[in-house]
Amino acid sequence: MLWRHVRRWQEINGYELTKTVEIVLELKLRNNAVSLDSTDFEILRALQRNARETYEAIGKRLGIAHSTVYDRVKKMEQEKVIRNYTTIVDAERMGIRGITAIMTVYTDPKETERVAEKLAALPEAVEVYASLSEELLIIAKVTAASQEDLHKFAANSVAPFPGVLRIRTSIVSKKFKENELQVLDLKS
Repeated sequence: MLWRHVRRWQEINGYELTKTVEIVLELKLRNNAVSLDSTDFEILRALQRNARETYEAIGKRLGIAHSTVYDRVKKMEQEKVIRNYTTIVDAERMGIRGITAIMTVYTDPKETERVAEKLAALPEAVEVYASLSEELLIIAKVTAASQEDLHKFAANSVAPFPGVLRIRTSIVSKKFKENELQVLDLKS
């Protein structure tokens, strides 16, 4: 429907739209969400696999010009679809040993968000989620150098937060899958 309006605008004004303008129109907002097409999703998948891959290589694989890839990536950056580029470091490969734990923090329902925000601000917290199951709770993936450091973190940093009722910590003994990639699916 949008393209019908664009074509009509072209007829009235006698202009041809450039690819960049077309991309801007394709990234239209729907219910406060940016609408992406299948090419955008393919570009995002490629960047999630390897953010250092050149736009030329991505374009060649997708059968589009590298300038099209560049324009689409820049637009997705402007729209905050792409928030950041990062490096994933293998700490074990560097000889750094530590403990990863899943911490479940049971909270007073009135304090859950405040506790989650405070926990998320701590460097030991890698991921923090609020969950509404039978009761409000926070689930966090945390790291520490040792069991003793993990205990100190739970006892001295998390337990004193107002609204924390109890903490249950499960130490990860073996990782079977740790996926840094967010799977993008067009069906959503």
